[in-house]
Amino acid sequence: MGVSRAQGRTGGRGVLLDVAPLRSSPTFRRLWIGGALSGLGSQMTLVAVMFQVWQTTHSTAWTGAVALAQAVPLITLGLFAGALVDRLDRRSCYLWTTLGQAGCSLLLALQGVLGGLPPAGVLLLVAVQSCFLAGSGPASRTFVPHLLPKRQLAAGLALKRVSFQGAMLLGPALGGLVLGGLGVGACYLVDALTFAAGLYGAFGLPPLPPGDEPARPGLRGVLDGLAFLVRTPVIRGALLTDLAATVLSMPVSLFPLLNSERFGGDPRTLGLFLTALAAGGVAASVFSGSFTRLSRPGLVMLGGSAAWGGALALFGLSPNAWCGLAFLVLAGAADTVTVVSRSTLVQSHTPGELLGRVGAAEQIVGQGGPDLGNLRGGLVAAATSGATALVSGGLLCVGAVVLVGLGTPGLRGTATAAGATAAQTAPTGP
Repeated sequence: MGVSRAQGRTGGRGVLLDVAPLRSSPTFRRLWIGGALSGLGSQMTLVAVMFQVWQTTHSTAWTGAVALAQAVPLITLGLFAGALVDRLDRRSCYLWTTLGQAGCSLLLALQGVLGGLPPAGVLLLVAVQSCFLAGSGPASRTFVPHLLPKRQLAAGLALKRVSFQGAMLLGPALGGLVLGGLGVGACYLVDALTFAAGLYGAFGLPPLPPGDEPARPGLRGVLDGLAFLVRTPVIRGALLTDLAATVLSMPVSLFPLLNSERFGGDPRTLGLFLTALAAGGVAASVFSGSFTRLSRPGLVMLGGSAAWGGALALFGLSPNAWCGLAFLVLAGAADTVTVVSRSTLVQSHTPGELLGRVGAAEQIVGQGGPDLGNLRGGLVAAATSGATALVSGGLLCVGAVVLVGLGTPGLRGTATAAGATAAQTAPTGP
């Protein structure tokens, strides 16, 4: 009886977010806290930029250009920045690029206080900040494999995901409060101050040299990284799965139309769609122990991606507005399962000297895929209806994920060191 009760307690804890990396690694803990706070500030700045551009132009074309200003530098510079990260000390790369982002936030705050730049000037500052992000993103993706043992890799990535989802939940709301009370300049200034927390975490890092084989300079280093992606089926399949989920079924561009159809266009309900996705993501993160301890992240990733597509198709078919939001919560949870499992799979199968370039590829796919997916959804909805765009996208996503899984046997059988360890230490009998 005593053994059964102990096992029950262990099993209950086993489904919850694994915070062991925060306890065992002070360096990771500092980095995580700094990243969580700076992520919160970044979400506030996104709201402030959209508000300022809209107030100046009252044009959806200009507000749409905000996403373009963020995406273009990441996509065009990402692989070259990743190759640079694989040539230099990763800690130094992260510090300098984070300082650059903080400087851009300070300039945004200054123009907000002094009267405001024209929209083109604001977008230019956003684009420059995104150039620095093109370098800091791949650099930061190399930290977790260096700071944590392999058995804690999935748990560390889940912790990063929960901080991201928390920032998505709280950042826009806090940004709106600061905008309403103190104005855009104060909102930008808060973001600049949160970068101090990110720098605090980065200063605690040890030197992180690129490894025994630094990337070759220029285009040759980029091509080496691309060759690795192409010839490694597991990583190639993981990135293709991500593209299948985002390009074919991203729903965000449909939210204004669906809000009009299902809630009468009430602006107070428009935010519920994104909140539902983020709430599902946070819930999945809280219970991430239920999947980070599994031994086959490839299968978990495929299942999560298929669940994402299925939930969005059901959202499109749902006749009840509130029931539809429940399906969005499920989609958000599936997205978090997919992202954490994919990152675990990719980082556990990438040599240390290539982490920067592979991280850059992940960042490009993560940025470009949703943008293309939102464009696809908007075009299909314009030609048919919002429900058709959702259902067709969800079903196409499920079909594409099945094809990737069938064409990449390694995804179905891949086990990480963490999973293998868990399997070996699991109880074998009563």
